[in-house]
Amino acid sequence: MFATFTHHAALATPLFLLVLVGYVLMRFGKWPSEVADALTRFVFTVAMPALLFNLMSDFSKLPPVDARLLIAFFGGCMLTFVIGRLIAWKCFGLDGVGQSVFALGGIFSNNVLLGIPLAKLTLGDASLPAAALVIAFNALTLWTMVTISVEWARHGAFSAKGFGKTTLNVLKNPLVSAILLGVAFGMTGLPLPYLVKEPLNLISAATMPMALIALGMGLAEYGIRQGWQISVGITVVKLVVQPLVVWGIAVLIGLPALETRTVVLLASISTGINVYLMSRQFKSIEGPVASALVLTTVVAALTVPLLLTLTE
Repeated sequence: MFATFTHHAALATPLFLLVLVGYVLMRFGKWPSEVADALTRFVFTVAMPALLFNLMSDFSKLPPVDARLLIAFFGGCMLTFVIGRLIAWKCFGLDGVGQSVFALGGIFSNNVLLGIPLAKLTLGDASLPAAALVIAFNALTLWTMVTISVEWARHGAFSAKGFGKTTLNVLKNPLVSAILLGVAFGMTGLPLPYLVKEPLNLISAATMPMALIALGMGLAEYGIRQGWQISVGITVVKLVVQPLVVWGIAVLIGLPALETRTVVLLASISTGINVYLMSRQFKSIEGPVASALVLTTVVAALTVPLLLTLTE
């Protein structure tokens, strides 16, 4: 087992070192924040959509994906969300809104900037269709769940208008649009023209390092001191509870090995920056969430290889 762990650690370490490169450039190189904002925007709106469209445009040639992975992943998210709210209530005395944001920090992974690169390198290209399927449903499912939770905590109700707005925003997301358009084109069975395919290949090859450096640059904005006890709580829920719950459900429903390892990997990724945006929107535990972004990324460098080893 130790040899397997060191193998996975060796595979994952270069990726986390690229995150460190981005962090050092911003924190010690004093690069302007505009650089990080521009790179992150390019990754989210151009590079990653190009990679996902390129991948899904060969949909007819891709290996079939067991759609039950959605049950394992999002069923695990929902159960972990409940556990997170209970921990936030009992251990930290947070109100309903704080509980919801805390619980979201325990289930919303940084799957775009970190999950896809890790899946590609450690599990291979065969895992990417499964990862894309999770990403396609991720924002809508989890954003809707936490919005319902917050609105219920505030007003005891949730409006259809709010759900409609959330759905529209998700469909306008460049990542989701790229996946849906890629699948639609892939189902035609037609090859992409060379003049389209080759630029997509070139952009796709550069996407992973750019995404990881952009992640490191973004993390340089946050410290790890404010509300560290809550941050540690989010870290435990995110990096221990969620992957174990997802893994348990995957085993329970008999999910194939590749899909199981993919969803466990995605569940074990550090907390996504979108959770910080949510905490800012609802004006709740912003400091602890910002700290958790850094802490979960650092600790994930150890826990991700460990979970990959255990699920092998």
